[in-house]
Amino acid sequence: MRLLIVGSLNGQLTAATRIAMDKGASVLQADTIDTALRTLRSGRGADLVMIDVSLPISRLITSLEEERIHVPVVACGIATDAKAAVAAIRAGAKEYIPLPPDAELIAAVLSAVTADSRDLVVRDEAMLAVLKLADQVAPSEASILITGESGTGKEVLARYVHRKSARVEKPFVSVNCAAIPENLLESELFGHEKGAFTGAVARRVGKFEEASGGTLLLDEISEMDVRLQAKLLRAIQERMIDRVGGGKPVPVDIRIIATSNRNLADAVKEGRFREDLLYRLNVVNLKIPSLRDRPADILALAEHFGRKYAEINGMPERPLSADAKRELNAARWPGNVRELENTIHRAVLLASGVEIGVEAIRSPDGARMEGAVVPRSADPAVRAAQTAEAVTRALVGRTVAEVERDLILDTLDHCLGNRTHAAKILGISIRTLRNKLNEYEADGIDVPDPGTSRIATA
Repeated sequence: MRLLIVGSLNGQLTAATRIAMDKGASVLQADTIDTALRTLRSGRGADLVMIDVSLPISRLITSLEEERIHVPVVACGIATDAKAAVAAIRAGAKEYIPLPPDAELIAAVLSAVTADSRDLVVRDEAMLAVLKLADQVAPSEASILITGESGTGKEVLARYVHRKSARVEKPFVSVNCAAIPENLLESELFGHEKGAFTGAVARRVGKFEEASGGTLLLDEISEMDVRLQAKLLRAIQERMIDRVGGGKPVPVDIRIIATSNRNLADAVKEGRFREDLLYRLNVVNLKIPSLRDRPADILALAEHFGRKYAEINGMPERPLSADAKRELNAARWPGNVRELENTIHRAVLLASGVEIGVEAIRSPDGARMEGAVVPRSADPAVRAAQTAEAVTRALVGRTVAEVERDLILDTLDHCLGNRTHAAKILGISIRTLRNKLNEYEADGIDVPDPGTSRIATA
């Protein structure tokens, strides 16, 4: 991951820098906010900004929002500076790290904020076959299309391919095409010149240039507008881009990986996706099976997440009970690995005793997991109907707003109040999430603060 440190805090941030580098981060240093903004505009991007809490954090965050630079900000300060910590969080910082820095705390924040430490845990033959193909094509320069249901781990596999490629020492840059408004995505990808549109206060390098020499992940590319697809096709074919408002083509050297949870062939037939672009992207297709179709991975992943979240939360590591294992194996996992991870995270927080029991992995109201009591059918059509019926029973009688609210708050609970991680899981922008949470708080609904959850504090 790429870390940008802003300020010095009497040398304390230097110690944090050393810890981050020991954890594998590449680090840039900026003395002032203006220098930090110039760094981010130049294409020397960052996955996370750590800033001295004494600097005007609200100015930095406002500037990032106005210039549409999407990067989480973490404030750092002396442990006793409570007022400054509160002010930083209110200004929009995602976390506050007290200094002198603690190595485990720095590691946990880097992991939670960037979601870049997710390991590829594979045991099932179906997934091992996909991994074998990924190993085979990773050293090449071929574009790759990774497909699969939402939550199966498409971005994790993309990062794996990058690590196995000849570009491993260069940047891996990810763009969620579904999370960025259509009118902003062109500037996000290709950059813009000063004055190209309202708010373009300076030249800004886009993700194509930021990823030059490395890998660019176009996540959920099926959501990209057809008109922008034409410009993307030209960039892939000619390895040249045009900044918005620019008059001079800019050469780029990147490897493209795209992901989609939709059938792009169907999208082509419906006129929503360019056939020539699909051919360019789909040189190699890595299709990730759903979690229910790779049963040998369920317990391996559950045990991995159990260890991970016990360490992050400073809790004892507990094995899964026999009943818990049976219920995990019987569940349908419509949310795939993402749902399993959230379930185990909650279970780690709720478990008591020497094992993680079946009561900890069930929903907070004690209900069985979806599909856990439905016998499995060999007929795919019957299995699909069973899943649809279970989902419908859970939603009937509720408004869309209620379902959305519960989804957002439950996800925030699973992320221990981490806004950035929750927004990434939900597939929405951090600004959209913040606006929703402000609405809920105005209605008197309890919203977890960073580092807490409603479950843990209830």
